[in-house]
Amino acid sequence: MKKNNILSIKQSAFIEYLLALAQGGKNNIPTIKQIGQELGLSTPCVREQMELARNLGLIKVQPRKGISLLPYDFSPAVVKSLYYAIKSNMDYFHQYSVLRNQLEKSFFIESAKMLDNSDIFVINSIVQRAVNKLNSNQIQIPHQEHRSFHLQIYCKLENIFVKGLLKSYWDMYELVGLDHFTDLSYLNKVWDYHGRIIMMIANGEYKKAYQLLEEHINLIYKREDSNLQEIR
Repeated sequence: MKKNNILSIKQSAFIEYLLALAQGGKNNIPTIKQIGQELGLSTPCVREQMELARNLGLIKVQPRKGISLLPYDFSPAVVKSLYYAIKSNMDYFHQYSVLRNQLEKSFFIESAKMLDNSDIFVINSIVQRAVNKLNSNQIQIPHQEHRSFHLQIYCKLENIFVKGLLKSYWDMYELVGLDHFTDLSYLNKVWDYHGRIIMMIANGEYKKAYQLLEEHINLIYKREDSNLQEIR
């Protein structure tokens, strides 16, 4: 096996080993000792490769249950890289936010057209839960609903990389603490936009929904920028 500039020979061998298991319909991974014997690697080396695979979200390790392969998900690798970047420089969150905004807009109409009545019902339920939280005697920040609203719109999109990048944004949003900021007037505006966006989607008025999304993103962008200034 030739060495490349991205992965070491050991890393390449281990990843190809996992792929061979997946393609062979095997979900459970053999023991570390067995893997080492098959690949000609030492036990410490196999453990190192397994930890890398676990961090990338390729495998799951459970006590007494062993090791199993997971369906591919782009977000674990993105989140870990973003965590390092944002912890070293908060401006990287701003840059990633710009990327996420462009992704949402680029794939919005395509994704909205894929939603069926059951999807629209779910999204409307998310909006109603958020509004109830804001109107309750003890006001709650509907952050989880905010995250769910945006991700649910893209639930039928078959681009696993776009979905992974969008999901990673919300993980980082929580990391920097933006989910803790409260401003009732701002939150009411946000959820008014959400309600109108899903209403336009339900009516098949995708261009109007897109225009509302753009306005909504601009509102969030200004708020994020202000809050990040406070965090810094």
